[in-house]
This record gives sequence, C-alpha cells and structure tokens, in this order.
Amino acid sequence: MSTETTETMDREPAVLNLKPLHLGPLTIDVPVVLAPMAGVTNKSFRKLCREYGGGLYVTEMVTARALVERRPESLRIIHHDPDETPRSIQIYGVDAVNVGKAVRMVAEEDRADHIDLNFGCPVPKVTKRGGGSALPWKTDLFRAIVSTAVREASVADIPVTVKMRIGIDDEHQTYLDAGRMARDEGVAAVALHGRTLEQHYSGTANWDAIARLREALPDLPVLGNGDIFSAEDAVAMVEHTGVDGVVVGRGCQGRPWLFGDLQAAFEGSPRRFRPGVRKVAETVYRHAELLTEEFGDEAKGCREIRKHVSWYFKGYPVGGELRAKMAQVPALAALRELLDQLDLDAPYPGADVEGPRGRAGSPKKPHLPDGWLSSRILGDAERLGLAAAELDVSGG
Repeated sequence: MSTETTETMDREPAVLNLKPLHLGPLTIDVPVVLAPMAGVTNKSFRKLCREYGGGLYVTEMVTARALVERRPESLRIIHHDPDETPRSIQIYGVDAVNVGKAVRMVAEEDRADHIDLNFGCPVPKVTKRGGGSALPWKTDLFRAIVSTAVREASVADIPVTVKMRIGIDDEHQTYLDAGRMARDEGVAAVALHGRTLEQHYSGTANWDAIARLREALPDLPVLGNGDIFSAEDAVAMVEHTGVDGVVVGRGCQGRPWLFGDLQAAFEGSPRRFRPGVRKVAETVYRHAELLTEEFGDEAKGCREIRKHVSWYFKGYPVGGELRAKMAQVPALAALRELLDQLDLDAPYPGADVEGPRGRAGSPKKPHLPDGWLSSRILGDAERLGLAAAELDVSGG
C-alpha cells in the first residue's frame, strides 16, 4: 500500500492472535473470506481485493444445474486468474444429485481448490421454492446435499464449507442443527450470517448467535458474517464471538482496500487505507478496464461498472449530476472524461465514507412453499416443487 494513501490510527489497535484458517489441505494465513455476491465478486473485483490483502476470495454463486449443463455463463463465473490461489467457488443447489454432479465435475476437471455451499440466499424467488436460506429447515434435504458434496469433493481432496443464516425467523431457527449436521457430514468449516431469512439485510446482525454456534462446534472452524464495515468491526466480532475468521460482504463494495485494513488489523498493525478522490477515481477506471477484459466487451464492462460507482464514491464530494452520468457511462473514454472532472486533490472525507453499502431494506415476510414449516422432513410434493428452484437463480 502506498504511504500516500495510508494513515495510522490515533489509538492503539487491538492485537489479535488469530491463527491461520485451516480448511482441509488449505491454509489461509489471513482468516478473511470475501462473501460471494451475485454481479459483484466476479474475477475483476476479486483481483482488486487480492491486491490489498490476503484471504479467501470466493466467486459469485453458481447453480449446480448450470454447471452440469456447462452453460457458458456458469463457466465464466468459476474461471480464475492463473495467479488466483486458492481457487474458491460457491455452488447453490436444491437437489443432491445435481450438486453431486456439479462437485464431481469441478473435482475431476481441477476447477477449484475449495467449494462453498450456499444455504443463505434470502431472495424471495429462491426461498419461495424452498431454496437458499429456507432449505436447512428440511433436515433430510440439507444433510443429503452436504454429504453428497463432501463425498464427491473428497476424491480430489477439496474442502467443502457451508454458508447459512440463523434460520427462517426467530421462531424457526435452524443454524445449530444445520451446523452440527454439516460437521457430522465432514465439512471443513461453517460460516454464519447473523440474520434470519425474514431480516433479509435489515436491522443488526446477531453476533450472539454466531458466538453460540462457535461454542456448539468446538472442533470445527466457525466464521462470522454480518455488519463488518471496517477492520475495527472485524476485530470486535472476533472478540465478541470467538470465531476463527470473518466473512465480508456488503462492507467491501466499492472498497477493495478494506482487505488491506483487515489484514493489518489481524496483524496488530495500525495502518488503515484512506484513499482520496484521485485514488478512488483510478480504481474505478481500472475496475472498468478489468470488467471489459473479463467480458470481452467494452459496453458490457461499462454496464457492469455502473452499479459500483455509488459504492466507490459514498461520502466523497461528487455532485449528483456527475454521479448520474457515471451511472450511465457507455464507454471507457466517457468514463475517463467524467472522472477527470472530479476534484482529484480532494482528501479522504472521513466518517462519511464508512458504514453500510447498498440498501439494507426492511424485514420481509418469508416467501416459502405452501406448508413448508409444517414438517422438518421433505414431502413428495415439495420435492417436485424444488425442481424449478435452480432455474430461478442468477448464475448460469
């Protein structure tokens, strides 16, 4: 990191003696995981993040069915740069057979070093068919998917992890049961987002629940996710919960340098990245170039960078009209012209830059299949309904 864009905190940082994260044969020296985010954690964004700090950088979620059918978009999602190691992908599935086939393909074709299973997606079009964060309610289905994935991955000694939520709502919590089942089926670690399906991304993450899971699984690495928007948040979570590492999602949107802050914090260093407008502008343009290269299409790359603009410039002195133009930028040359209109000498604005990215929204009534909560075991009619769940998910 350049000395021109870093500063030392006024107070002494907390020193964490956090051990490297061991996932099967893998050792993650900095126990920080980039959470899979559809349309965000593609190869371009992962590259930017990796340049600032160590950790495990997971692809966007890809559906098992899309991988099995070898759809071009699914293959793009799981593609890694030659220097990206370990190669980590997240698979979503609602059927043990398809998940097994997808994992087998990944293992046999040497396409990844780590596989994460998604049981945390709160999107209504997924949960209304029993997928995502609704799925662990059906214990037989959850166990079947996890055990199949672990078995197929073991052929190539690929560790499998699980990412999940607390449950459907406060009255229908699943995380302790799911954590124990995942451990018993041989996963390498579990990650818990401290919110329910009903919460979506609203309110405050329940770190106490993460601590309870940590206590319930003393023999398995547990990772915490939710409300980590700064290195200090990560330190606070580790101290509060005792987790073995943290998973960062929305907090790094428009802030790839957060991973540099996280590595510094876990090493007990006071260095924090505080970029001024010039550095942010340079990063936005480079991000757009990387997207253009990844998609092989400048127009597509510029469409992709649009959503990142508001995240990158959150709290910075950028006028509304200029923001609006950048959010509709058609080409790299136009983006460069707009970025050059910024006050490039403006410094880091301070607290206005910190905090959540995107819209937290409000709690949402869980969208579930009819009668889903009446039993923890999957019925025949529900099993048929799940067939369409993978078709409704982005990622292939």
